[in-house]
Amino acid sequence: MCVATTEEGALEELPWKLNFDGASNAVGNKIGAVLVSPNRDHYLFTSKLDFDCTNNMAEYEPCIMGVRATIERKIKVLEVYGDSALVIYQLKGEWETRDPKLIDYRKLVLELVKEFDDITFHYLPRVKNQMFDALATLASLIKVNKQEDVKPIQMSIYETPAHCYNIEEDEEKDDHPWYHDILQYVRNREYPD
Repeated sequence: MCVATTEEGALEELPWKLNFDGASNAVGNKIGAVLVSPNRDHYLFTSKLDFDCTNNMAEYEPCIMGVRATIERKIKVLEVYGDSALVIYQLKGEWETRDPKLIDYRKLVLELVKEFDDITFHYLPRVKNQMFDALATLASLIKVNKQEDVKPIQMSIYETPAHCYNIEEDEEKDDHPWYHDILQYVRNREYPD
């Protein structure tokens, strides 16, 4: 999946956020990344890896996929979050990269980060990465052509049940408030006509 263009009016000084996740198991190798704009729109990316790889390779792949997508959209300030401590701490330079399979991955990411004015890497424990893992899973279920534009997913938080906004005053104008019949019943035990 891909994002066609950067949001119009995005503020360049505000950071975008990139969350990535990958999995390598008997079923196959799948990777996903979610790019979150300063306006909190979510852009999903996913791929299936058709080559043998380790779990750690399957964690580097979505990080690279997401960083490349961000570069293509000319985003210059980025916060990268992943639930792979190994990948994040290797990219931050806090852990050594000894596995020969991972050395080239790390080197590629460090080349890509030169395209940014500011980029930071953050470890996000798996428990706190559930929403992005779910979005990446959702992205992997959607089949699109390479030429299709994928629009952002708008996410909202509702603090009141939907039915509460559906109360409408009666169209009849009888000079009584909408709760008049209820009040009459409570006061006098009278049902409305």
